[in-house]
Amino acid sequence: MSLTERRLAKVGARLKSLRGELAVIDEQLIHLGDDADDQELRALVSETPNASGEATQARRHVESMQKHRAHVVAEIAELEARQDQLLDRLTAG
Repeated sequence: MSLTERRLAKVGARLKSLRGELAVIDEQLIHLGDDADDQELRALVSETPNASGEATQARRHVESMQKHRAHVVAEIAELEARQDQLLDRLTAG
């Protein structure tokens, strides 16, 4: 197996891992978003500082997960570009 083929295999394995992670993140974002919406509704209804704080914390958690998702998506895009380069190199050589 050539060096290019080994690199291609590593990139492929990492892509598979990241795509699995992205699926988990998307699932978590659905639940976190629903929870944040519920917390915000409770804060409006109860009008207590504690409920408002919980709603803010829940929304921050969603925002944090969205940033993590964006990072994973960017890494996937970089790896896909690297994979394309390696495939081009493999087919050219």
